[in-house]
Amino acid sequence: MEKVSLQVSEFIRSESAGGILLVAAAFLAMIFANSPLSHYYDMFLTIPVHIRVGPLEIAKPLLLWVNDGLMAGFFFLVGLELKREMLIGEFKEKRNIVLPVLGAFGGMAVPALVYFAVNYDDAGALRGWAIPTATDIAFALGILSLLGSRVPLSLKVLLTSLAIFDDIGAILIIAIFYTDAISTLSLTVTGCCICLLLAMNRTGQESFAMYIFIGSIMWVSLLKSGVHATLAGIILAMFIPMRSRKNPDHYPLMEIEHDLQPVTAFIILPIFAFCNSGIDLAGASADFLFHGVPVGIALGLFFGKQLGVFAFLWLGIRLGISAMPKGMSWGSLYGLACLCGIGFTMSLFIGSLAFDQTVNELVFDERLGIIIGSLLSGFAGILVLHKSLSSDDTAGQDPGT
Repeated sequence: MEKVSLQVSEFIRSESAGGILLVAAAFLAMIFANSPLSHYYDMFLTIPVHIRVGPLEIAKPLLLWVNDGLMAGFFFLVGLELKREMLIGEFKEKRNIVLPVLGAFGGMAVPALVYFAVNYDDAGALRGWAIPTATDIAFALGILSLLGSRVPLSLKVLLTSLAIFDDIGAILIIAIFYTDAISTLSLTVTGCCICLLLAMNRTGQESFAMYIFIGSIMWVSLLKSGVHATLAGIILAMFIPMRSRKNPDHYPLMEIEHDLQPVTAFIILPIFAFCNSGIDLAGASADFLFHGVPVGIALGLFFGKQLGVFAFLWLGIRLGISAMPKGMSWGSLYGLACLCGIGFTMSLFIGSLAFDQTVNELVFDERLGIIIGSLLSGFAGILVLHKSLSSDDTAGQDPGT
């Protein structure tokens, strides 16, 4: 268990630093998109990349390779984290699941309702209803790290757990609502890959290269099937062995997770943020700035998230379904709910599925709502937590000291 605690600590540290890098990458993209270098930024995103093996061809602009390919690595890490938590982590104890599940559900349902209330009369805009339902754990932990050691571990664990269930919800939304026409042949190939992965897992196969090889075939088949290819990362992670049969002290899943965390935090997510955050504001009109889509997203992330997460956490604790996490107060719980409004990475990803990023004729830019809602949520969260944690520290002091 000491090794597991070390893994969690390293995860929190890497994700916090990665969150700060995410902000820098997004800021750099905004500079490029609104400077004389904007032409080169657009050229970079639209570089055609083709891979062909016989009759099989994959041809996409660089932006879609990042969103469909690199992000599969991010989803692979999410899957590894989820499996670890279920087998030996916080989620092994069922009572530890209740509170983050409640918070995640409220944090997805209420923002979606807020977005719907703003855009109910626009069928095209309603495609973006899921954008404000996401929480970016890297960005949120990066903001949380600004408060230093005063933040109780229970708050970090609850925020991380809540974000994991939020990611699960986002994955289900992508699979169900953002899937194109289905190819039966490609799904058959995917099914065969899953059977092979299951056989490898059951027979104790520990060659990571073999898992990646089968996973790559599955990624291509999902890409061609109409189901979003990044789901291959989640599926593959579920079959990575947790513990070695040959050496019980060796944990292949945790070793891969440990190696992949810095790659994801410092390479994959910053590249994704740089490629998806470049909003050109030159000549932006009032219709562009105040269109229902960015407004609905910003309101959903800022108001919907904090209201939904806090209300459902409050309800779960008041009804006795779960206890207040150790070291936390209602104030710090509300500050956590505010931080959950930082949607960024997953919101940008869902936005790229809802509204084609390669189309420039749209009269709105959903990324504007994501950035505004996320920044407001981060600012509110840090203010509330700074005040509540200071109050908690004061309340916990001995009056005689």
